[in-house]
Amino acid sequence: MKKILFLIMILSGPFILKAQTDEQRAQSLLKKMTLEEKVGQMTQVTFAVIAKGGWADTEGIVDPVALKKAVTDYHVGSILNVNAHAFAMEKWHEVITKIQDEAKTTRLKIPVIYGLDGMHGQTYTLNSTLFPQNIAIAASRNTQLASGAAKVTAKELRASGVRWNFAPVLDIGRQPLWSRFAETYGEDVFLGKTMGVAAVKAYEEDGLRNVTAVASCLKHYLGYSNSRTGKDRTPIYLPEIEMREYYLPQFREAVNAGASTVMINSSEINGIPVHADKYLLTDVLKKELGFSGVVVSDWEDIIRLHTRHNVAATARQAVVMAVNAGIDMSMVPSDFSFYDLLLEAVKLKEVPISRIDDAVKRILILKYKLGLFDDPYPEAAAVSNFGQPSYQDLALQAARESMTLLKNKNDILPLSKNSKVLIAGPAAQSISALNGCWSYTWQGNNEEWYPADSKTILQAIIDKAGEKNVITTTAKGFNDPANYNISTLKKAAENVDLIIMCIGEDAYAESPGNIREMALPEEQQQLVKAALLTGKPVILVLTEGRPRFITELEPSSSGILMAYWSGKKTAEAIADVLYGDYNPSGRLPFSYPKSIGEIVLYDRKPTEEVREVFNDNAGGGYDPLFPFGHGLSYTTFEYGDLQLSSQSITGNEKLTITLKVKNTGSRFGDHSVELYTRDMYASITPSMKRLRAFQKIGLNAGESKEVSFVIDKNDLAFVNAQLKTVTEPGDFDVMIGDRKATFSYQ
Repeated sequence: MKKILFLIMILSGPFILKAQTDEQRAQSLLKKMTLEEKVGQMTQVTFAVIAKGGWADTEGIVDPVALKKAVTDYHVGSILNVNAHAFAMEKWHEVITKIQDEAKTTRLKIPVIYGLDGMHGQTYTLNSTLFPQNIAIAASRNTQLASGAAKVTAKELRASGVRWNFAPVLDIGRQPLWSRFAETYGEDVFLGKTMGVAAVKAYEEDGLRNVTAVASCLKHYLGYSNSRTGKDRTPIYLPEIEMREYYLPQFREAVNAGASTVMINSSEINGIPVHADKYLLTDVLKKELGFSGVVVSDWEDIIRLHTRHNVAATARQAVVMAVNAGIDMSMVPSDFSFYDLLLEAVKLKEVPISRIDDAVKRILILKYKLGLFDDPYPEAAAVSNFGQPSYQDLALQAARESMTLLKNKNDILPLSKNSKVLIAGPAAQSISALNGCWSYTWQGNNEEWYPADSKTILQAIIDKAGEKNVITTTAKGFNDPANYNISTLKKAAENVDLIIMCIGEDAYAESPGNIREMALPEEQQQLVKAALLTGKPVILVLTEGRPRFITELEPSSSGILMAYWSGKKTAEAIADVLYGDYNPSGRLPFSYPKSIGEIVLYDRKPTEEVREVFNDNAGGGYDPLFPFGHGLSYTTFEYGDLQLSSQSITGNEKLTITLKVKNTGSRFGDHSVELYTRDMYASITPSMKRLRAFQKIGLNAGESKEVSFVIDKNDLAFVNAQLKTVTEPGDFDVMIGDRKATFSYQ
């Protein structure tokens, strides 16, 4: 009895034993691990390694012998990917269960963490909800949509049994040729870090043990999008001052927001492959930014230090360079070479055991945080979070708010539902051209795997206007030759009031999306020109992942709608905007270039703004086809004068900027109010303008609303010649629309 009372006293009194933290549990487990088990945890392989038939498997059939080899013999810490296409949720449960069953048979029973690229929804589960790509979400100027889409993605990943999402992409879209441009939030730093942080928080803020959360992965640290040629995985030349001004802030903010993992840039910067750059991976990321999570390589990028970059003379040297630089986990991904080479390197003392322990501890902490040690299997409580009807509503709203009306000559839009329209162009009956990359397959261009109820633009317009008012010259699929038949188009145009021309890009991802020029393919250009020559008004609908040149087509076009790759509900959103059932509110997150020789970004320097007199006939500096932030509405808005709380601020004081916004049109409209500043003089040449804040508001016809912004010295800061982020005293302009005011920072 005394023993029982003593135990009760211990459990209820000040002597209660505290539960170990995830870090303490990881440290304790680490001490029990052999070197082989540690190196295994740092190894990530693709699904083909455990599939029956390897890469030949397309249906997710696990080979027990191959699985045992990977998990038991090689102790792999992570598996990723699919071979061919998305699996049903039930298939994912089967695959994950078999993997974790095998892990349970190992000496230490360390669970495997599975990772997938859920880039704009859960890419690899059939019938998951696909949202607009990041570039389109950025156009919405609505951080709640970025957050909402990430929340649903997390839920549907977790429902599938997957707890690690290789998203979001935080590369800044300042090279429009780049084939991953659609995955970025556009060319602006503030827009990118604001949207990116919203996504990271949405993925993780519920707590990683919760069935509504997944570990996020920031991609691709660092500067990946700044390829000189615009080709994927090609060299980057980036001064550190530019890196810190434009490419690092998004990652810094996302790390501060609690991101669990980071994936590394596949390319090289200034001749140094980032996977071998200790300065960037350890000194900047882990020390300066304070990142304590897992650093994972991208696909095959460690061995490529030897086979492609030629900075490592041997495959083992490549492993040594990457791990010593700061890589914690290698996406090998197709064999166990990394494991064998790293084991050998440690034994040869080329990689210190302290580096191994640091990497493995980070991996174990992540697994503990995700609750994998408590229950590694697909969670029953998560299943009901898959495929909720409300997700489709959110996808539709996100697509609607992304739609960006670039041109509306003589208010031809919105259209009357009684108008006779011809639907033409390759995107008219293409589902893949509405969704883009990472859509049930890696490339997103196999329509076999899209949900059966996915609508084309043609279907959505017929639903809106009725079959009697719609004809088409198109066939199913982006590449069907019938889509480009000019004779058929000319004949069909005789009996319609106008032509809706659906052009742009079919789906692509990464290197397969590399192009040599920004112009639309010649066959599309000729098709549009033929439509324009009919004399009928032509509305261009652009479904594309990056701005393809339409410079020769724009002057004669009556309307232009930028639809991006906006996910499952793209077609419905396009029809809603064209026919006025939704008033467009999207704003360009990039400058739409006019020509390849004149790509200047909105935050240009003064010397880019004007030309010398003797060269004036070459055109003005910032002269895009459509500027950053451009987007039309079916109503009009008027700004009042800017009211500043003070004419000067000092130290950490805050400045409040207030103005009235009035809807002066005849219908309700959403409107993004954007605040820019300009540093008039600085030790480093200042930009002509920088976006510092935005708010999206809704106003009824005739309604006014007061909008306020609060900024401080951090919103005025820049990177100086000493690579320090500073705010220098001086005068600043603040600009909202056509209104401007001046204040000083002392």
